[in-house]
Amino acid sequence: MATQTVSIEDFERIDVRVGTIIDAQPFPEARKPAIKLSIDFGGEIGVKASSAQITIHYRPDTLIGRQVCAVVNFPPRRIGSFVSEVLTLGLPDSQGGIVLIRPDFKVPDGGRLF
Repeated sequence: MATQTVSIEDFERIDVRVGTIIDAQPFPEARKPAIKLSIDFGGEIGVKASSAQITIHYRPDTLIGRQVCAVVNFPPRRIGSFVSEVLTLGLPDSQGGIVLIRPDFKVPDGGRLF
């Protein structure tokens, strides 16, 4: 797949923030295995919901307190009866399982990727 060139202005319009997972629940109604997340992005953004297809490497009980990165300015997306408000970011491993993108060290919730 060829990489498409984008301008720095295009990149700057994508708002990627860090937040802390405060709740994680199984999402058995999803077509693809997923976990429902509640992520706290701090005062300016608050708590947002996300559905993440991360069941290969993560269980809901292991996610509480973990910081993750997410796009916070995409429009909400309905997944069945659930509304995902942010896109939690991850990368596929060699088998296709998603590995979450997160900071190496604790940073303030709501911090923006630059």
